Amino acid sequence: MRKNFGAKTWIFPQPVLMIATYDEKGVPDCMNAAWGGITDYNKISIALASDHKTTKNILLKKAFTVSSATKKYVKECDYLGIVSGNDVSNKLEVCNFHTKKSEFVDAPIIEELPLTLECKLISIDPETEIVTGEIVNVSVDESILTEGKIDPEKLEAISYDSVNFAYLLVKEKVGNAFKDGKALKK
Repeated sequence: MRKNFGAKTWIFPQPVLMIATYDEKGVPDCMNAAWGGITDYNKISIALASDHKTTKNILLKKAFTVSSATKKYVKECDYLGIVSGNDVSNKLEVCNFHTKKSEFVDAPIIEELPLTLECKLISIDPETEIVTGEIVNVSVDESILTEGKIDPEKLEAISYDSVNFAYLLVKEKVGNAFKDGKALKK
């Protein structure tokens, strides 16, 4: 038997996206966002309210980076989501995070977060507040690579559980995409 809950933001796993930008003075900022994902081969879309410092910075610089939050830095990533850059200008310093400028866009890369998408702004829809960016590069720390590929077990990306307001670690490989389903073909 199934139970109906109505319209909710429940999908699993839901990535924890760390959106980093520069302000008008070149000061790096970062926020935690859970409502977003890949929307095409080279596009990412994220719901960001217009009053966020991050959104203002994206409009200013026309660029941003998106990193995966990780188990190792769950407290810092959560802090970056609950404290506004409009109120605390040195959020990254509080977390003891270090940044370097992206080679491809005018936005910072957080060195402690090993997987980063470097994005150019495509659009911000004023009605839906959906930010869409073109992914121009993926920067990966070699510490999470195995045989030249991203190793999810080394990355330890966390997901957001919006039902229980918790972070989860999704880790176990249970199948092979574009391979396992072939066994069902008749």
